[in-house]
Amino acid sequence: MALSGSSSDPALPTAARAYLAEIGRRGGKRSRRTLDPASARRMVKVREARKAYAKFYAQCFWSFDPDLKIGMDDIAWLVEQLRKNGGRSAWEVAARLCR
Repeated sequence: MALSGSSSDPALPTAARAYLAEIGRRGGKRSRRTLDPASARRMVKVREARKAYAKFYAQCFWSFDPDLKIGMDDIAWLVEQLRKNGGRSAWEVAARLCR
C-alpha cells in the first residue's frame, strides 16, 4: 500500500512535491552537525540527568520546580540528591551519571 503524497504519487502537485523536497533538504542540513566525542558525551549525560530528574521527581525532587531545566552544572547536585533521597534504582542511575 503506497502512502498518499509519496514522490511516486502522480496526484501530488509539482509545487507540493518541490516544497517537500526543499524542507527535506533543509532538515537534512541541520541534522548533519559534527560534534567532538567529549561534547557528545556531555550531551548524553545531560539528557540522562534530565530523564532521571523526571523519573525520580516525586521521590527525590518534590520540593523543586517540576519544570527545572537540568544542565551540565546541575549534574553533581542531581547525583547528590539521588543518593541522599533515592532508593536502589536511583543509586544505580547516579552511578551511571558519575562515569
